[in-house]
Amino acid sequence: MLYRAFLRLVDKLPLPSLRVQRLTAIAVILTQAGIAVTGAVVRVTASGLGCPTWPRCFPGSFTPVGVSEVPVLHQAVEFSNRLLTFVVSLAAALIVLAVIRARRRRDVLIYAWLMPGGTLLQAVIGGITVRTGLLWWTVSVHLLASMLMVWLSVVLYAKISEPDDGVDTVQAPAPLRWLTALSGVALSGVLIAGTLVTAAGPHAGDKSIERQVERLQIEIVTLVHLHSQLLVGYLALLIGLGFGLFAVGVTPAIRKRLFVLLALVCSQSLVGIVQYFTHVPAALVVIHVGGAAACVAATAALWASLRTHEPLPATVTAKQSA
Repeated sequence: MLYRAFLRLVDKLPLPSLRVQRLTAIAVILTQAGIAVTGAVVRVTASGLGCPTWPRCFPGSFTPVGVSEVPVLHQAVEFSNRLLTFVVSLAAALIVLAVIRARRRRDVLIYAWLMPGGTLLQAVIGGITVRTGLLWWTVSVHLLASMLMVWLSVVLYAKISEPDDGVDTVQAPAPLRWLTALSGVALSGVLIAGTLVTAAGPHAGDKSIERQVERLQIEIVTLVHLHSQLLVGYLALLIGLGFGLFAVGVTPAIRKRLFVLLALVCSQSLVGIVQYFTHVPAALVVIHVGGAAACVAATAALWASLRTHEPLPATVTAKQSA
C-alpha cells in the first residue's frame, strides 16, 4: 500500500529523458567510486577515527567537536567523507526515481534499487569499522563492498542505455562470456589480496598511541607477491579473452572496452610497482584505489557488452504493428 502511494507521488514528477537517466547513472558510478577514493584519503591521513563514534561524530554530536585528543585535520577529513555519503545517497535515490518514472523494465528497476540498498549497507559497514577501532578485516570488507557497488552501477548504466522493448542478444560465444566472468572472479581475488596488503602495510588509518589499530600479522612481502601473482593471472585471462574475441569477430564497441581495460590494468600494475619500490607513499595509495575502481568499472562494462538487450528487428516490429 505504501509502495503504491509512493508510485503515485513519483508519477507527478517530470518524465526523465533517456539522456537524463544516463547522466544520473553516471553520477551514481562516480559517487560510488569517489567515496572509495575519499575513504583511501581518510586512511592515508590517519583520519579513520577523526569521528570516533558512529552514527554520531562524537558522543552527543553529529558534527566535529573541538577536543585536543583528536586533531582538527583528522576530524575534518573523516567528517567530510561522511558528508559525501549524502551525495552518494542522493544519486542513488535520483536513479530510482528516474527509472520508476520512466517505466523502465524490471531488471533496470532491480539494479536501480540496489543502489540505495547497497549505500545503506555501506554506511552500516562503515559504522562497524569505526566502532571496532578500524579492525583490519572490517576495513577490507568496506573497500570490497565499494568495488561491488561500482560494478553494479556500471551494469545499471549499461541496462539503462538499452531499449526496453527489445530482445536479449548474445554478442559473443558462451565460452568467451564464461571467460569474462572468470576474469571478474580473478579481479575479485586481486582486490581481496590488495586489501590484505593494505591491512599489513604502514597505513593503519590512525596513529594514536593510546588506541593501537590491530593489523594483519602476515609478512607484507608475502602478501605483495600474492597480490602481484593474482594480477598476472587476471591480465593473462584478459589477453586470452582478447585473442578469443578478435578470433570470433566482435563489435568495435566491445574491442574499445577491451583495449581500455587492458590499458587500465597495465597502468595499475605500474602504479603498484612504483608503490612497492618507494615504500607505499600516501598519494599513490589513493591513486591505486582510484585505479582499482576504474578496473572494476571497465571489467563490468566489458561483461555487460557481451550480452545486450537490442531493439526488435524492423520486420518483427512491423508484424506486431499489423
